[in-house]
Amino acid sequence: MKRKLSLILLVTFLLTACGAKAEPSLPYAVGGREESYAFEAPAPMVDYGAMPTMVAMDVVVAESDVANSKSVANTVERMVIRNADLSVVVKDPEKSMEEIGKMAEAMGGYVISSNLYQSYTPSGNPVPEASVSVRVPAEKLDEALKKIKDSAVEVQNETVSGQDVTSQYVDLESQLKNLEAAEAQLVEIMSKAVTTEDVMNVFNQLTSIRGQIEVIKGQMKYFEESAALSAVTVRLVAEEVIQPIEVGGWQIKGWARDAVQSLLTFLQDFTRFLIGLVISGLPKLLIIAIVFGLPIWLIVRAVRNARKRKAAAQAPKQEN
Repeated sequence: MKRKLSLILLVTFLLTACGAKAEPSLPYAVGGREESYAFEAPAPMVDYGAMPTMVAMDVVVAESDVANSKSVANTVERMVIRNADLSVVVKDPEKSMEEIGKMAEAMGGYVISSNLYQSYTPSGNPVPEASVSVRVPAEKLDEALKKIKDSAVEVQNETVSGQDVTSQYVDLESQLKNLEAAEAQLVEIMSKAVTTEDVMNVFNQLTSIRGQIEVIKGQMKYFEESAALSAVTVRLVAEEVIQPIEVGGWQIKGWARDAVQSLLTFLQDFTRFLIGLVISGLPKLLIIAIVFGLPIWLIVRAVRNARKRKAAAQAPKQEN
């Protein structure tokens, strides 16, 4: 009896020891029942134990991950997106547009867009005007701006802006790491699934996570390209547009020239309006008056004459 009792205790001990070495399992609910599949969890892994069902599963970045991403953002190399916007006066807008494009390509960049159109001088003469947008390596932005300004007659406006996206980029990296870990776990779960229902539930979650991964990768790629290549937009104004106005041998330049030009433009427009009104507007009004006003006047006159005749015919009867 004692030998049997000792044998039972020995078997119980061995079973307990084997159970302690069992592989970890990842619980999830499928079709209203909770199941678990044992697998070796890769590190780092996302804990799904707190998730009640597979369908409602969402990947949540842990607070520690957010804190780590903020601390990393303070130590990694800054990622800054720098862009520039200029308006310059040049002798030949079309030629300058081509030169800026060639300069960007020589620096390792490229042309985003270019547009050549027609403008007018203060006197009304047509002149070409252009705009061009290029991307150049961020480290060569200052060099590109200097070359553009050196070849210009006058710089009317220059704006250089910068946006630090280091923190956003580090956050995206953290999210991507968690999503890829979740994807690896779902792939392992799917390999252990048996029924079609289990496979479809895991597949739907896997598809959703892979979509999120692609979106984050796209955002990261946009930040990387924008930080590596700065955008430069240049408006090219013909030199004839800013020629000084001469009044009695005195040249008016700068803001005074612009004010005088604005007054002259108003007078020109007002003169055109008066000429148009006299030559085109008045004849149109006269035609409208003849077509619509004359018949109305004739009708009104006929009604008045009829009333007068009627009143004159009734006057003798009243006297009798």
